[in-house]
Amino acid sequence: MITVLPFEDSSPKDANSPDLPHVLLVLDQFPKTLGGGERIVLRLAALLPQYGYRASILAFAVHADSTVFKTAPCPIYVLPLQRTYGVVALRASIVLRQFLRTHHVEIVQTFFESSDLWAGLVAKMMSPAKLIWSRRDMGILRTTKHRMAYRLMAGLPDAVFAVSERVRRHCIEVDGIDPDRVVTIYNGLNLFDLDELLMPGRATGELVITTVGNIRRVKGHDIFVRAAASVLGHYPNVSFSVAGEVLESDYLLELNDLVRNLNISDHFHFVGGVTDLRQHLSSADIFVLPSRSEGFSNAIVEAMAASLPVVATNVGGNAEAVIDGVSGFLVPPEDPAALAAAITRVLSDPSRAKAMGLAGRALAAERFTTEAMMSRITNAYGELISRK
Repeated sequence: MITVLPFEDSSPKDANSPDLPHVLLVLDQFPKTLGGGERIVLRLAALLPQYGYRASILAFAVHADSTVFKTAPCPIYVLPLQRTYGVVALRASIVLRQFLRTHHVEIVQTFFESSDLWAGLVAKMMSPAKLIWSRRDMGILRTTKHRMAYRLMAGLPDAVFAVSERVRRHCIEVDGIDPDRVVTIYNGLNLFDLDELLMPGRATGELVITTVGNIRRVKGHDIFVRAAASVLGHYPNVSFSVAGEVLESDYLLELNDLVRNLNISDHFHFVGGVTDLRQHLSSADIFVLPSRSEGFSNAIVEAMAASLPVVATNVGGNAEAVIDGVSGFLVPPEDPAALAAAITRVLSDPSRAKAMGLAGRALAAERFTTEAMMSRITNAYGELISRK
């Protein structure tokens, strides 16, 4: 049975006019702490009515303490599904088929593995809806079964939205998807007032270097800690911070031990999740992204919009956002020495650091806006709906 979530605030309206084309965004779950994928689903659902589309969200599970209960841009439906095979999954497929037909869904856009493979198959086999896979990473969390399934089902989606060119190439070369079906659509954001970000947010003379990302090993925070210890040997008046919720508690314990062992506890801080990312970035001088793997980083674009020079690992789509030597520096992953050297280069030349920040902001304004993102998404929607 499909149920609709209750919300702490007033329930969201059913996404404007029922005459608008109906887009159903499907994802595996809403965990207690939302990640980038869940946030982009909510943001897309909020934006679609402004661009002539009706939006709904379907999830297979929702954590009882998830922040999604506080607000929602559209109805969020729950179809409990623990396994994508067996009698229960078959019954669920019949329920989903009826939902798609009753709600006149014209486009099903899926996020994450179970949504892509199970919900995508149901949508294509049991309804006239067009199917879009949303690919946000390089498949780092896939199991062997997932990899095989994606290859076998490469012809299933009508289109695939890749979050970067690197992810697009992965879809084509590894998953075997027809290149004509895979389009790169970068994440966009609303550029905020530059003057607000230039307000002083720190003590005079203090240099702040930050990264933003939930505490997970894939984010490479341990590399950041080791690089920080090296930088502090040359620049003792520097503070380092990590902003993000704890998703892997064992990893946080490991990071705290590493900070203590390197004797940098007075200079390295875990600040937890931040409610106002823009204000957090306004108090920083340099943004660092030490990830081991990325699809495309929203945090990098936010940092660029905040006029911060960026030092990032050359993984995923990072090189499509950061122009090496112009808006920041790219370094190899798993290399604390290279990361420290790049940070030191930025610290050693304040004039160049400022120029890099301004160059990054200009690039963000040119390529990574909400308008650019939504234009590409809705144009693709329109093309799919027009196909009979």
